[in-house]
Amino acid sequence: MKQVKTLDDQRAVETIHWPSLAAAMSAITAVGIAIGLGLPLLSIILEKRGISSTLIGLNSAMAGIAAMVAAPLTTWLAHRFGVATVMLWAIVMSTVSGMGFYYAENFWYWFPLRLAFHGAITTLFVLSEFWINTAAPSSRRGLVLGIYATVLSIGFAMGPLIFSLTGSEGILPFLIAGGAILSAAIPIFIARRESPRLGEAAEHHFFRYILLVPTATIAAFVFGAVEAGGLSLFPIYATREGFTEAQAALLLTVMGIGNMVFQIPLGMISDRMGDRRPLLAVMAVVGFVGSLCLPLLTGNWMLMAAVLLFWGGSVSGLYTIGLAHLGSRLRGSDLANANAAFVFCYAVGTVGGPQGIGAAMDVTGNDGFAWAIAAFFALYVGVSVARLLFRPKQT
Repeated sequence: MKQVKTLDDQRAVETIHWPSLAAAMSAITAVGIAIGLGLPLLSIILEKRGISSTLIGLNSAMAGIAAMVAAPLTTWLAHRFGVATVMLWAIVMSTVSGMGFYYAENFWYWFPLRLAFHGAITTLFVLSEFWINTAAPSSRRGLVLGIYATVLSIGFAMGPLIFSLTGSEGILPFLIAGGAILSAAIPIFIARRESPRLGEAAEHHFFRYILLVPTATIAAFVFGAVEAGGLSLFPIYATREGFTEAQAALLLTVMGIGNMVFQIPLGMISDRMGDRRPLLAVMAVVGFVGSLCLPLLTGNWMLMAAVLLFWGGSVSGLYTIGLAHLGSRLRGSDLANANAAFVFCYAVGTVGGPQGIGAAMDVTGNDGFAWAIAAFFALYVGVSVARLLFRPKQT
């Protein structure tokens, strides 16, 4: 889509709106802590209650269903009530529903709680990404989104680290997650007057945006499948391989550190590339190879940690560079709807990931965890290579 810009438009794009960045990054840090702590915490609690891997995966998949419902509605809500207002209400809803997990003893109550919690989290995802893509200068979009992804990774890394310190017993981990989410309301409220306005209506129907930039949206799908399935079921995979609960949580923390270390350099590299798609393909190959290595490393915690360090950075890079690729192609309401479609595809992945990986573990044994993840990466490798060969123009 060709965009004609005036000189004033170009100068506006090059201006970094720091309060906006702080608001968006605080929201995504809270999201990272909530997911990084919540997914392994809830899975371990269900495992202790004797729930099967398949049912745990099914319950985790409710996060994706919630996101699939919330993503198309988010831009409509933001058009009607404003970006900052919708984000603040999403913070309230995610905090209340997150605390509900502690008090709900019946497993089946966890399904509506997952829908409410992850629906609100999805709203924060969509609007914070739209906000930061709007605030990022076009010439440094990769760098800014790399910082954004690093902040998100800090949240992801803090979640498992908190889990390793608090364990799965008692209310404390739930209070910490709830407090982290509520704290994000402060910078959003301060920067509420700088929140982006959606303005004119989008040019296409929501679902058209899924196919508008497929290299980005499919990257979001694969990342969603691996992230949700991996975070939910890796503690179970690791403990079945002989690692302690604390060791499994620390392995997730190492993977989060990899995310933090690599996102800014990857973003800077992408800013120097006219076409970000080859970089996305390379990261998918790294993810595929790293997945295949997991069963070979279960006897050595240090070697597995080393592989997860680099593997985690490449995996998260799919989301970061995919988002930068999306932001370089679209503007305004089109970008807001494309961000929603991007998160929608991520949500579809979070439905397929936990369910597919959990079922693979039940059917083929513990190594099914690695084989299922490798299959998701193989899918993206095939798609990205095909797009580079048959659609040389950026899409």
